[in-house]
Amino acid sequence: MSYREFLHRVPKAELHCHVVSTIRPQRLLDWAAERGVALPTRDLAALSTYRGLADFLAVFNAAHAVFRTPQDLALVAYEGVADAVASSNLRYREHTVNPDAFSPQGFALADVLDGLTAGLRRAEEEFGVGFGVVVALQRGRDLATAEALLDGVLALGRPEVVGFGQDDLAASGLEAATDWAPVYARAAAAGLRRTAHVGEIATASAASVLQAWDVLGLDRVDHGYHVLDDEECVRGALERGVRFDVTPVSAHLLSGWPLDAAHPVARMLRAGLDVNLSTDDETFFATSLATEYEHVGLGMGFGPDVVERLCRAGVEAAFCDESTREHLREAFSAQLHALRGELL
Repeated sequence: MSYREFLHRVPKAELHCHVVSTIRPQRLLDWAAERGVALPTRDLAALSTYRGLADFLAVFNAAHAVFRTPQDLALVAYEGVADAVASSNLRYREHTVNPDAFSPQGFALADVLDGLTAGLRRAEEEFGVGFGVVVALQRGRDLATAEALLDGVLALGRPEVVGFGQDDLAASGLEAATDWAPVYARAAAAGLRRTAHVGEIATASAASVLQAWDVLGLDRVDHGYHVLDDEECVRGALERGVRFDVTPVSAHLLSGWPLDAAHPVARMLRAGLDVNLSTDDETFFATSLATEYEHVGLGMGFGPDVVERLCRAGVEAAFCDESTREHLREAFSAQLHALRGELL
């Protein structure tokens, strides 16, 4: 077996996946045309060309408007898992969803969660892929909206919702992750695990990553690349055991970092930080989970030991229960051992 095939076949857990962005490209274009939703372009190659995060977010937020029913969400969620199983040997995935982004289409919170989980349950039954849902607030809205979102999540009590996060940028154009401390404190008290997009954009500081970890009581950091800007902060992340959900292709497209040994993900791995690989927004960045592993294994030059480390890190950082984690550990260990034996 070639190394490229090994990278495709290793078992994978994905923890940073925006479910809307798993829509099949042609389905996105067809629904947009049928339902009168304006996209920046109908050229799929051009659709994944951005001038930065704010430019991308305009496309991402517009894509929510093509959904009309909970059944639409169920279909996209199911197909997204099916595609990732076929392309990348996906075995577990946590799906981030922004319920408030569906409100203009008339979705209630229950509609969003019921549609999403119906599709994911179907995929779990057919493909054996476990899942969790991370509900994320939108930072462009106010604290009262975030509090109301959490109120709704807690009132519904859906066991599939395992985490609480935050997406988008604040009205200021900054991450402003710690502005949401009150709602995070409530999420923690209710037993939800916590993550946040932080340390991603050019204006983010290394210190902001540790500040968000400490103030918000995070269990994972989404992105966090700018922690590398200060060696003391890198040491602080190592001491705290910060876990990073990293997405090489999106960081390349939105920040211009080359997909080689100079990429922040490569530097994080060399620094010994705890990272796991995800796609972030598969369709909008024209990537797949296998592609992300290819960039680490081939473009950045890391061998199978590091690839195994990444596979196992996804299991350990998941917001699943311990029974599920132990099952994944055993399954991943068996598959990795067998694949290493076939590797040329």
